Amino acid sequence: MSKKSCRRSFLKSAALGGGAIGLNAIQYSRVYGANGRMGIASVGVGGKGWSDLNGVAASSDVDVIALCDIDSSEKHLGRAALQYPSARQHADWRRLLGNAKDIQGILVSTPDFMHAPISLAAMQDGKHVFCQKPLTHSVHEARQMQVAAKKHGAVTQMCNQIQSHSAYRTAVHMVHAGLIGKVKEVHSWQGGTPSWPRHIPTPPGKDAVPAHVRWDLWQGVAADRPYKIGMYHPFNWRGWQAYGTGQLGDFGCHILDPVFKSLKLQSPTSITARAPQLQPESWTDRSTVQYKFPGTEYTAGPTLRVTWYDAVGATPPRESLGDVPLDYKLPSAGSVLVGEKGSLVIPHVAMPKLFPEEKFPADQLPIVEGVNHYTQWADACVGKGKTTSNFEYAGPLTETVLLGTIGIRYPGAELKWSAADLKITNHPEAQNRITKRYRKNWEPTWV
Repeated sequence: MSKKSCRRSFLKSAALGGGAIGLNAIQYSRVYGANGRMGIASVGVGGKGWSDLNGVAASSDVDVIALCDIDSSEKHLGRAALQYPSARQHADWRRLLGNAKDIQGILVSTPDFMHAPISLAAMQDGKHVFCQKPLTHSVHEARQMQVAAKKHGAVTQMCNQIQSHSAYRTAVHMVHAGLIGKVKEVHSWQGGTPSWPRHIPTPPGKDAVPAHVRWDLWQGVAADRPYKIGMYHPFNWRGWQAYGTGQLGDFGCHILDPVFKSLKLQSPTSITARAPQLQPESWTDRSTVQYKFPGTEYTAGPTLRVTWYDAVGATPPRESLGDVPLDYKLPSAGSVLVGEKGSLVIPHVAMPKLFPEEKFPADQLPIVEGVNHYTQWADACVGKGKTTSNFEYAGPLTETVLLGTIGIRYPGAELKWSAADLKITNHPEAQNRITKRYRKNWEPTWV
């Protein structure tokens, strides 16, 4: 039997068995299936990139072909090269893509501001993409990622990996099963203490760039600035507006994910934030952002209010949490969905809790098993199943999170959002924040 016949038979049997994989024509042409393996490359292999790489590489369908990092030290490219000695090594992701005929999938685990430039180029080059959260650094980039994935038939996954944990999957199931009835409002928060800098002035002066760091390449699409030891690379970039997205951006795509999944939310219609005046270049140390969404089949009214809180020790007002008892110790991060029949607490990360307790005996509650977020993407790339945080889903979630970071810049102003037009309709200055400027000769190619 020919290879083409084998593939036709596989797709036909999958459809007859109720497991149709739903590939479009472009994706079908890039399925490697049981007779082939997928070559992957990882851009950013230190920190979270290390776990992303090893997570995907655990798939039996994957070969690690290339590694890319601007830092050649032991904790970055050095360690990855020892783990995958046959992989090509690069400092510049553009050179990696220029020599990538044997690569079908790209992992993007860089700081936030480089997610879209690398991912868009990879998809335009015919690659599948696994990208860290938040999906992008600007709202416009998030929309571009959705459009590019669809146009190029890329199999995609955003790495908000807690989505695949049993805890979040169980919470989504509880809502869909109607245990708390229609949801009236949502409160989500992150009350931990980030280890990266917040609400601080720009550091003066400059330091010598270490020999193992390619600072020019690290800055990528961002404006040039002096290197400062420990201030940007490898971790503290999260607190700077030019590189990261602050506490909301860092945690929102995790904590708001089960809210989006369970209620099938899409785009808000308005955003109103409260926060201190921002420093010129760093993110705030506290904020409250209120979103208004159109109602869905799982909400109690025509609109739904979702309120986000972040600060050290932040939690929502106890009187707003429905059936959650006042003496119940809230987790340091998570969400409460207030329903018509009860309230659901979704910790980050632990099993969900239903109130009132007497109405929901623990031994009678459903538990949904977790799945592997990393190998799910690899499986989907070779035609086995689908991803659950593909860019069609992760794009609107990221847009919502990043609209909140725009709202933080204009405390007290209600920003009215038209998702179809990609426009804040009542605030021209805020609208200018939907996109951003890029360093000359580093501009992404838009779809």
